[in-house]
Amino acid sequence: MKTISHLLLLLAFLCLASCSKPDLAYFKDVPAGQIYSPTLVGEQKVAIGDRLSILVSSRDQQLAHIFNLQVFTHYNSNTESFSNQRVGRYHVQEDGTIDFPVLGKLNVVNQTSDEISRMIKHKLVSQELLKDAIVSVELLNQYYSVQGEVAKPGRFSFDEDRVTILDALSRAGDLTMYGQRDNVLVVRQIGDKYQTYRLDLTDAEKIYSSPVFFLQKNDMVYVTPNSRRARESSEFGTAFVNPSLWISAASFLTSICVLIFK
Repeated sequence: MKTISHLLLLLAFLCLASCSKPDLAYFKDVPAGQIYSPTLVGEQKVAIGDRLSILVSSRDQQLAHIFNLQVFTHYNSNTESFSNQRVGRYHVQEDGTIDFPVLGKLNVVNQTSDEISRMIKHKLVSQELLKDAIVSVELLNQYYSVQGEVAKPGRFSFDEDRVTILDALSRAGDLTMYGQRDNVLVVRQIGDKYQTYRLDLTDAEKIYSSPVFFLQKNDMVYVTPNSRRARESSEFGTAFVNPSLWISAASFLTSICVLIFK
């Protein structure tokens, strides 16, 4: 009788354990008023294969026209009208250069958009090609991806100069209940190699001091599934952690004990 009682207690414990909620909290034990100083990263730098938008403007628009690529015509089906937009899009070649109108080959690799803008403006002014040149440069292919146990995995563009790992997870709909809060993987391309980092979202100090707190172009964020997701990936695993299974088993054993010892 004692053995059966112990068995029933064990089944009840397992049932309660299977019904327990996973710990979904971030930033555990962070005191009020705590200040963190993450390491800021510089602007994104141009790499081979990138695409740039470069627009030169001036009070003399006719003169500035020769330093921009051709006008693209866009048809709006809603208004049934055409609109013109002058957008100079350049592809960074294998030698790290772009072919710019009049100025020719320009080396832009490993430079920021501001540095490229200043370089082009200096050349235009110093060569007396355009006295009041205004040069706008934008990197077009700035993306990162979020995969794994998030609500909306996908590829996202940099809408701001700096995007944090927390911003990225928010845009992906946050972690699901199956994502490991203490084991988020970030893969970063450095040249022709890839560096991996692990983040613990429950530890604020580690998050803000991490070199991947601010994401960079082509970063890949992967949220690792927890053991519950692994168990539920199979039919047997799902049945094993189903509370109704343990409740039914406990009820059945209780009935057997009543019949035996009444």
